Amino acid sequence: MRATRYLIIGNGAAGATAAETIRRHDPDGDITILTAEPYPMYSRPGLAYVLINEIPAKQIFCRTLAWYDNLRLNLTLGKATQLDVVNRLVWLEDGRSLPYDRLLIATGARATSPPYPGHDLQGVVYLDTYDGTNDLIERSKRARRAVVVGGGITALEMTEGLAHRGVETHYFLRRDRLWSQVFNDEEARLLEKIMRAHHVHIHYNTEVSEIIGDRRGRVREVKLKDGSTFKCDLLGVAIGVKPLIDVVQNTPIQTDRAILVNEYLESSVPGVYAAGDCAQVYDRWTQQHMVDILWPSAVAEGAAAGLNMVGKRHAYVKGSPFNACLLFGLHITTMGQINPRRDDEEVEVVQHISRGSSEVWYTHPRTYRSAWAGDGENTIRLVINGDFLVGAIIIGEQRLADPLRYLIEQQVNIRHLRVDLEAGGETLKQSLLRFWQQIEPVSAAG
Repeated sequence: MRATRYLIIGNGAAGATAAETIRRHDPDGDITILTAEPYPMYSRPGLAYVLINEIPAKQIFCRTLAWYDNLRLNLTLGKATQLDVVNRLVWLEDGRSLPYDRLLIATGARATSPPYPGHDLQGVVYLDTYDGTNDLIERSKRARRAVVVGGGITALEMTEGLAHRGVETHYFLRRDRLWSQVFNDEEARLLEKIMRAHHVHIHYNTEVSEIIGDRRGRVREVKLKDGSTFKCDLLGVAIGVKPLIDVVQNTPIQTDRAILVNEYLESSVPGVYAAGDCAQVYDRWTQQHMVDILWPSAVAEGAAAGLNMVGKRHAYVKGSPFNACLLFGLHITTMGQINPRRDDEEVEVVQHISRGSSEVWYTHPRTYRSAWAGDGENTIRLVINGDFLVGAIIIGEQRLADPLRYLIEQQVNIRHLRVDLEAGGETLKQSLLRFWQQIEPVSAAG
């Protein structure tokens, strides 16, 4: 009997994890990974740490070529352009075609280009691929002044990297608050203070309308919505990402923002699966199909897709959202639903801010004050729905990250902890740590 032909488009976290999972359960299967980049799998989140010289570039490579050889994975360089679901073929840009019995689309997502003139000039840079990051680093060596646009984590990482490399860095925001989709006013002010200490120039309510180049096609300045111009020779763009799903155009595969999949990561066409940044997966937390642009989610989806591709029916259940990062030396962890709908009166937002010897609790709609001695600048914001913790953001000290994540992920009733959570300070810390000491051995055993 002929071996099953597995074809995976994409060599990122989802694709490589799926290939490893398939090989574990099908020792004889023919597994091909089609990659558009001439490198083994690498960590895209790690690119930010390469930019700030925290780690060498070689350290972001998660797999070696020997790993592919040992698992008998056919690593093929090429770009998929068209999918024939009737004859089960994937056509490549160079005219080749690859057959499959089961197909996984794990093409990921790429940075969105700015929607104004001049986006193709030299000096418009992104932080989403290995080659793009190398280009950014090389150009930063000659750049005098850089502008970064975008309101999320990638824009902040790019801003930090350029400032760290000695470039005069200006951060443009359309709104009046840093990382407005995640931070509240207090958290944003804390980050702003640290960014200014790193010599970043922050421009609120500022929006670019055009990129203007010189005679050699290089960025010279940007034109703003108010009609003024701002000189720069580098423009970092991080205004969002777009799932790479062109390959499924003109096919019966259903899409929305990305490829719609069921709980088994299977598309609307039998035998075709999708995972990672290009898949729109059901999210039990929002009860909608969502695009989840997070590395741990891509790994988990890739593993689930691999199991289903070998015939082991395995429903993927999305965990609670979780992300940890380091910005300007500040540890930030977000988990669960940190910005619930404002019209949901059942949700209570509780925030603890420590400033040396003083502490403020913020709740909606009331404000509490108490005294607590702490070191440094730390903040914990908790989002509570009835007797359940549904979200948290931790800035600074991270000792409580694991117990808080457990409470959210396992949907533990926190009625017995409510009084201590609202007391704040050491009472909150010690109560959570005692809870974690009791539960941690059970969690590890499970």
